[in-house]
Amino acid sequence: MRRLFKIAILILAVVAAVPMTLTIIYAFVDPPSMPVMRRELLGETVDQRWVPLEEIAPALARSVIMAEDARFCLHYGVDLEQLRIVIGEALEGERARGASTISMQTVKNIFLWSDRDYVRKVVELPLALWLDLVLSKDRILEIYLNVAQWGGNIYGIEAAAQHYYGRSAARLTAEQSLALATLLPAPAARDPRRPSRRQRAVMAHVRRELGRAGWVFSCLPARIQP
Repeated sequence: MRRLFKIAILILAVVAAVPMTLTIIYAFVDPPSMPVMRRELLGETVDQRWVPLEEIAPALARSVIMAEDARFCLHYGVDLEQLRIVIGEALEGERARGASTISMQTVKNIFLWSDRDYVRKVVELPLALWLDLVLSKDRILEIYLNVAQWGGNIYGIEAAAQHYYGRSAARLTAEQSLALATLLPAPAARDPRRPSRRQRAVMAHVRRELGRAGWVFSCLPARIQP
């Protein structure tokens, strides 16, 4: 029994070491997307085109941060304050809502599976902290924008910009950027060219926040800051 326990611990250590080592490599090498690899293994056609952060419109980067993780520059991969609030609400019987940061979503996309379950969250949290420790904020944002799903089989902001607007990610307008950023919670169900009433309301909220919370982007390169 003791031998089996040691073997189990060794296996867990090896499994944990793989993403931790890959994270260091991904500071220099663009990582693959787990959802993309799964789709390709199933024989599906996927549109993904990697572009550096310098070739993505600053308005798009700002809109995504404000819509998805406004405390991106303040936390260390996991937003403990937001997590505390969500856990408190769940304990009080309120409907569960997400507390995922951009770092956590990046970890999910390059290392883990998409199904929502507690096991994934338990693994996701320490890996997000490690990701934020090893990589710069702008590198994490660059990876996220290139591996996130923006439509049924569309991954990466360059593929999304070309698909929806027939232009490169570098040439996205402020309004197009808002529409794309606010489809991320439900990319398979929304179309940025025809936003629903709810999506338009979210766009309006993000637009207001962008105009009065420039500090949100303080950890990013000057070209992205307003």
